[in-house]
Amino acid sequence: MARWGRTVSVGLVLTVACASVWAAESSVDETTNLPTYEQTVSRAIGYLSTRGQAADGSFSDFAGPGVTSLVTTAILRHGRTPDDPVVARSLAYLKNFVQPDGGIYRESTLYRNYETCLAMLCYVEANRDGRYDDLLKKADAFVKGLQWDEQEGKDSSDFAYGGAGYGNHKRPDLSNTSFLIDALKAVGNDENSEAIQRALLFVSRCQNLETEHHTTPFAAKNPDGGFYYTPAAGGSSQAGETPGGGLRSYGSMTYAGLKSMIFAGVGPEDPRVKAAIKWIGMNYDLASNPGMGDAGLYYYYHTFAKALDAMGYDEFVDQAGNRHDWRAELRAELARRQQPDGSWINANERWLEGDPNLVTGYALLTLAYCKPRP
Repeated sequence: MARWGRTVSVGLVLTVACASVWAAESSVDETTNLPTYEQTVSRAIGYLSTRGQAADGSFSDFAGPGVTSLVTTAILRHGRTPDDPVVARSLAYLKNFVQPDGGIYRESTLYRNYETCLAMLCYVEANRDGRYDDLLKKADAFVKGLQWDEQEGKDSSDFAYGGAGYGNHKRPDLSNTSFLIDALKAVGNDENSEAIQRALLFVSRCQNLETEHHTTPFAAKNPDGGFYYTPAAGGSSQAGETPGGGLRSYGSMTYAGLKSMIFAGVGPEDPRVKAAIKWIGMNYDLASNPGMGDAGLYYYYHTFAKALDAMGYDEFVDQAGNRHDWRAELRAELARRQQPDGSWINANERWLEGDPNLVTGYALLTLAYCKPRP
């Protein structure tokens, strides 16, 4: 894995000199922020424990097991153990969805990749004594079988190759492929895994950047370095198209794409990474999901935090030269948005973000990357 620095500057991408002055110039007192952080987390877990979880251990069962997996992962990442009553009930609920083919999904669902990948992330967090080794091994094989590749009659020239998606759309997308890479990495696949490298080709084709990895017709129409939803089946961006027919880049997919490239071993000097960082520097924002407004805002916060954490940077320097302690800024934004009952909810209900269980899960996952220094 290529080495990443502590500070990223859009102009220089790696600015080692900035790392040495960060501590002196930062105006954030991490120690005084720790009690606020812990209170924010405690209130959120309290909400999920007392109001979010159903008697059967589920969170928002109407949406399938995915929300339960996501929320339980978030709780585990904040120090609860698999034997904690809230966690144990959720894990028991999720076991009901383990299928003979190795997948972890609701029968007849159209979201087998999404549901299984989220369950894998959850069971990895709970697998502290190896109790889920066999389950995870089978799930790993299952999601690899879902990936669009030669088994589906696709070769590397096909724009769908390497991706994963929802069954109802009959084509892969960057969101599902990002979940796939996360799950594969979590269970021990390294950057040289054939499945991860296949996925990297698909991810590269979701970027508005022409390279030897991306020769689809979309990049030349909007070469801004950001990412869109999918190049497959005619191409699509949730942010719409440019007047010239390009696919608009937007925040959540750009961070998901960047994070996926890092997990697949793409280093800081790669043109794809440099272009993505430049786009982020021009669109750094915590008030909205750039290009999408408030749609998918909490999904965006999670991909934002996961990508910047994967880069290993303590601060980000945007296009205007402003220095951002992104963890402190994100903590403050989430604390400001937390509801009196400890939950979070998005007024824009698109992509299920009107559900406080899902949104609170996203917020807790985000905060797991933002803990203040003791």
